[in-house]
Amino acid sequence: MRSREAESIYLLREAYRAFPKMAMLWSIGKDSTVLLWLARKAFLGRVPFPLIHIDTTFKIPEMITWRDQVVREWGLDLIVARNESALSSGRTFPAGVSTRVECCTALKTDALQRVVDTRGFQALIVGVRRDEDATRAKERYVSPRGVDMQWNVVDQPPEFWDQFRTDVPSGTHMRIHPLLHWTELDIWRYIKQESIPVVPLYFDRGDGRRYRSLGCAPCTAAIASTARTVDDVIAELEGTRVAERSLRAQDQESEDAFERLRRDGYM
Repeated sequence: MRSREAESIYLLREAYRAFPKMAMLWSIGKDSTVLLWLARKAFLGRVPFPLIHIDTTFKIPEMITWRDQVVREWGLDLIVARNESALSSGRTFPAGVSTRVECCTALKTDALQRVVDTRGFQALIVGVRRDEDATRAKERYVSPRGVDMQWNVVDQPPEFWDQFRTDVPSGTHMRIHPLLHWTELDIWRYIKQESIPVVPLYFDRGDGRRYRSLGCAPCTAAIASTARTVDDVIAELEGTRVAERSLRAQDQESEDAFERLRRDGYM
């Protein structure tokens, strides 16, 4: 785990050197919380850039309670972004739009674009991993986004010998992916190694169910599990072949739903 940690910290420090206006996306999930922990390690206990949480207002309430507690305890600079116009006009699934992809675009992608444009961020640090999904496996460590946050999946820059593209044309930004080479098991083994706090929703609390992937409450289902500790989760993952996002409803609407979301700027 130390080599993975070192690679991620190197990427965080290089990104901070290259992009004066940078922020980190924090979904409150295990991956972005590990990324937050790595950022604190990289910069001697502090996080020298703001965090962005895209608040759809449909998150599981325990996630928001835990988020606010960590912000207070770690002294974080948190930007909470919402698409207020979509929420006030009811452009959410199923009443206001016909698909979950449209809902995600309005509440997440559009909200993110607004905060990037308003704050003028040149780069966003994101906790995606290659093993999560076939679409994310096509990513680069430093990945350009277009004027409308679009991702050109067929025209990704080469990254040989740790040489990363850092030129940012006006109106665009870069996505930095320090966890790209990690796996779900790596994340949990690192959580154990470092005693990193995570949302209690990841553990069975007596009803034989827990969350493996967190998102909006209407689109995220718990799995059957009796894992109550980090060791239990690790043991469970070592014996499963079920995909991590198998119970995320938006991924199941069509075969290419997640790729279409990411091409349009989704995390």
